[in-house]
Amino acid sequence: MPRRSRPTIIVASLLAAACLGAGGGAVAFATLHDNGSSTVVKQVTVQADPASSSPLSVNQIYRRAYRGVVEITVTEAATATPFGGGGGTAQAQGSGWVYDSDGHIVTNDHVVDGSTSIKVRFWDGKTYPATVVGVDKSTDLAVIKVNAPSSELFPLDVGDSKQLQVGDGVVAIGSPFGLEETVTSGIVSALHRAIQGMTNFTINDSIQTDAAINHGNSGGPLLNTQGQVVGVNAQIKSDSGGNEGVGFSIPSATVKTVASQLIASGKAVHAYLGVRIDATAPNALLAGAQANTPAGKAGLKKGDVVTAVGETTVASGDDLSRAIDAHKPGDKVTITYQRGGSEHTVSLTLATRPN
Repeated sequence: MPRRSRPTIIVASLLAAACLGAGGGAVAFATLHDNGSSTVVKQVTVQADPASSSPLSVNQIYRRAYRGVVEITVTEAATATPFGGGGGTAQAQGSGWVYDSDGHIVTNDHVVDGSTSIKVRFWDGKTYPATVVGVDKSTDLAVIKVNAPSSELFPLDVGDSKQLQVGDGVVAIGSPFGLEETVTSGIVSALHRAIQGMTNFTINDSIQTDAAINHGNSGGPLLNTQGQVVGVNAQIKSDSGGNEGVGFSIPSATVKTVASQLIASGKAVHAYLGVRIDATAPNALLAGAQANTPAGKAGLKKGDVVTAVGETTVASGDDLSRAIDAHKPGDKVTITYQRGGSEHTVSLTLATRPN
C-alpha cells in the first residue's frame, strides 16, 4: 500500500520576533513527518549536569533497545476540496516506543492527530491495532495502547534528561521514511532549548541533537549511552524539509510527567498564568496579560517585568515559563514584578492551561 503524506502542520510561534538568522532570514523548522512545518527555537544559557559513565557502543545500545521501538501507521480522513477532489482516507507514519508491560506506547500527538485507526508494527514484523489513551497537544505527546501478548512488549528504561551534558553521545531509533528499525547516532548539541508545541505553548528544556532524524522519526526515542530514553524526537530545523543536523527531542523529565497523567486519566494538566512574553526582551517583559486569566484578574499588564515566582528568581521569559510549569493548577503563588521603576507583588491562584 503506498504511503501518503499527511497535510502540512503549521506551528504558530509566540517567539516570532526571535526567528531571524544572522542574515535576517526566517529560520524554518519542521515536524518530522510533514514537510513545511515551522516553529522557533530561542537561544538560552546551558548549564552542565553530571555526566554518566561507562558508555555503551551504538551497537550495544541498539541491541538493548530495538525491540522496544515500534512503527506507527495511522489512517485518517482525507480533506475534501471545493472542486470535488480529496475525501476518502490517507495514511501517515511515525514512530513510538513501549512504555510499560501493559501495552502503553509513547509517541507524538502530531503522529496520531486526526487518526481514525492506528496500527503498530513491532520489531518482528507483527502488527496490532492500537487505540489512543490520551494526548497532550501543548507538549506534543500522546500515549496509545495495544493489546499485544507480553512476548511482544519490551518496555524501554526511561533515563533522566536532567543528567545530560552537551557533548554526550545519543542514539535515535525509529522509522524515517518508513524504514523501520533505523538507528542513527550523534551527540547532545545543546540543552535547555525552548521549542513550540502544537498549541503555541513552550516545551521547555528540549534537547538539541545532530543525530540524523527525518520525517517518520516522530515519536521515536532518543537514547543516552546507557540505552535509556532521554527524549522523544519531535522536530527538526530544516530549510529543505530533511535532516540538516539540527533535531529536537522532548525531554524525558517532561515525558514521564505527561505520560503518567495520560495513563491515569486520559489527559494531562498544566498550570496556567495567562501572559504573553516579549520574545525580543532579555528579561521576562510581558507583551500582555489575557483577560479572565489569573494574570489578567491580578492586574498584570503589558510592560510589566516579572522578576520572581514565589522564591524562584526569574531572569527571562523561559525562566518564567519553567517556574509556572513547576506548579500545578490551583496552586497559590506570589508574582513579583517591576512597573514604572517600582517593585510590586501580587498573589494569585494558577488556572489550568487551555487546550
